[in-house]
Amino acid sequence: MDVELGFETDSDPSTNFTWPYDAPGAKLTSFASRLAMLEKAAAGLGALGFIWASGVLLGGFASSLAKTDFWFINVILLIEGIRIFSRRQIIRWQHHTLWSLTGFVRKLRPRTIRSGVHFALAKASRCSRETVDNAENTDERSHVNSLRRKTLKRKKTRYMMFSLVLYCFQLASSTTCVTLSLMKLIKHICGDVGDANERNQQLALNIFYSLALAEALLFLLEKAYSEWMIMHRKLLEEVNRECQLGPSSIIYVTRFFDDAFSACVNGSIFDGRQKDMVSFAMDLLASNVMDDQSNGAIILQKFAANDDFSYETLQKVGITTSAMVRLVEMLNWKAETQKEIRQSAAEVLVKLAGPKHKPLQVAGIPGVMESISSLLDDSGDSGYDYQNFINLGLRILKKLCRDLGSCGKIGNTRGLLPKIIKFTYADKRLLRGERTEKDLILRVKRSLQVVARLSNTTGTTGKKLRREISEVVGTISKIRNMLQHGEKHPGLQHLGIEILTCLALEEDGRELVGCTGNVIKELFNIYLKQEMPAGPEHLMITVKVAGAGQALSVLALESNSNCHRILKLKVMESLVKGLEDQVHRLNAARILRHLCAYSGGGCFDQLRDVVAAAPTVLKGIFTMGDGDFREVMVGLAAQVFKFMTTQESSAMFEVAEVQEAALATALVQILKLKEYPPEKYPRMRRYVAELAIVMMRDKDTNVQLFKNLGMEKELEHVLETTVQHESFETFSGPFGVS
Repeated sequence: MDVELGFETDSDPSTNFTWPYDAPGAKLTSFASRLAMLEKAAAGLGALGFIWASGVLLGGFASSLAKTDFWFINVILLIEGIRIFSRRQIIRWQHHTLWSLTGFVRKLRPRTIRSGVHFALAKASRCSRETVDNAENTDERSHVNSLRRKTLKRKKTRYMMFSLVLYCFQLASSTTCVTLSLMKLIKHICGDVGDANERNQQLALNIFYSLALAEALLFLLEKAYSEWMIMHRKLLEEVNRECQLGPSSIIYVTRFFDDAFSACVNGSIFDGRQKDMVSFAMDLLASNVMDDQSNGAIILQKFAANDDFSYETLQKVGITTSAMVRLVEMLNWKAETQKEIRQSAAEVLVKLAGPKHKPLQVAGIPGVMESISSLLDDSGDSGYDYQNFINLGLRILKKLCRDLGSCGKIGNTRGLLPKIIKFTYADKRLLRGERTEKDLILRVKRSLQVVARLSNTTGTTGKKLRREISEVVGTISKIRNMLQHGEKHPGLQHLGIEILTCLALEEDGRELVGCTGNVIKELFNIYLKQEMPAGPEHLMITVKVAGAGQALSVLALESNSNCHRILKLKVMESLVKGLEDQVHRLNAARILRHLCAYSGGGCFDQLRDVVAAAPTVLKGIFTMGDGDFREVMVGLAAQVFKFMTTQESSAMFEVAEVQEAALATALVQILKLKEYPPEKYPRMRRYVAELAIVMMRDKDTNVQLFKNLGMEKELEHVLETTVQHESFETFSGPFGVS
């Protein structure tokens, strides 16, 4: 798996990730390191005081110390020893208890929590503020939530009482040390100085009392600084607000600060500064505790949705294999109590699958397609919000199927394609607006987008996908329903038309689309009868009409049966008129050419109407602006001339006010022009040769005309420079398919 994802197996790449600016929670890690500096400085002075007292005072001057100094020293050492020991224990106990309370609150949470739990959970004056809003309707659920609130209240009360005792003891012990130390220092400074031995003893005592005073003052300074930043400056709330985590997430911010402070105290003061909220969330995600996993997913989802942190957050998650795997696993969690965590994981993966982040890594995780498929399930417990998860699953698939390899995996995942195609259906009432359900319309749109991208895949993968999509029962009939009743949703119709066009690239798909009742008729209704509004929908309607014309031209390509179906609709006259319309002319010319080329000899009379298009076609060949239009007009002219006698063709030249010599000259010039490279206009030189052959067969005089113009030389050049592109009539990306 690591090889496939491109990850090293001997290290965690996320540890080398650096933020281009302050990471989320940087204010808290900075604050934690400053507090830890004061804590370590106080602890260092305390240790030095213990050593000084035991080694110098009690060791060297024990027999000569005054009674008050002896007892002051012992009292200070005793209370400071208890304070330091209790301080270290409360840091550890606070860390454990805060995480336990967070997990309990997570279990308690109903629909809404509006709360704040400060770092003050470890101190009496900083109690947690938690308000649980019970939105349940049943008496049983209300009773359960009431019991849970009471249990949480008892836990918090016991914790705060214990914290109050320890906190008051620490303040009292530090204040006592300050008082005792100052009393002795003032007395020694103001007192008489005796002999040398007394001076040495007094100096040693002053050093000890100074160390004790400095330690106690540093501890009190730490407490005052902590109180100021948390209670007055409300740093935790400020960081929570800047990270846009929401009121209920203050408890996670508190836990992060506690983590950073513990790291600074137990290790280097720089250990905590290396932490950030994203790493903290991924640590929660990697936990074996369900509540921690849920909290981690929720935090990651909120950072991924935050414009200030989204890019870097997703980059960091994307290079962490364990986090990606855990997020994918969460997509399979379908219990009612796991809806929030499942949704958070899905929303993070939606972001990760985007083109700016790690779509290939997402697609490379084993089992990811099966997990996404589970999001598309819409059966099971009643009352479950399947609609939301279906939309999330389709959003992930829509982004993943930009990649060829991901498209192949989607097609190879058992049962996934039928699920996607199932959601392309929209009934008549929904499409015509008789019931306004925007979520359902959005679901239909996303499923159509996924199918369109899959069917538009190139190469052998595309051929396989188009075959599999065609084989799913109901695919084409669902799109037909969209064409029949979706006039209020031109965007959806265009997606459906795009799918039909892609399916028609394959011979079997072309026949399947054509033989599905009324599909060709509905395409013509859109192509020829669609009214073109002047409002903002004009562009969308134009694109849809052009798409319908392209679909019809592909359906008619090399398909005798589809050509017969089109001719039965008696649309020849409308197609001929369409050659003079800017919107319809290109595809109308393609459809007419294919009808003439592939209908077979038995349809001569039905195709005779194409003769009326000859003047327009001849004029189109002399069009210099639109290479695509000129190309198809040359191809159509070669077919039109087959339905005319020599006299009719001469008459048509007169009507079009075009000389045959001018047309021959234009054809030779096209072969000479470099603006029509085979790669861009692959059919141009072939169509020119076809038209030249028809003209020379029509009149012997044209043979000499082409010789005089140098056609023979140009055709030899064509033979020498023929490329593979020119062997195909239509393409799927860079691949020729017909």
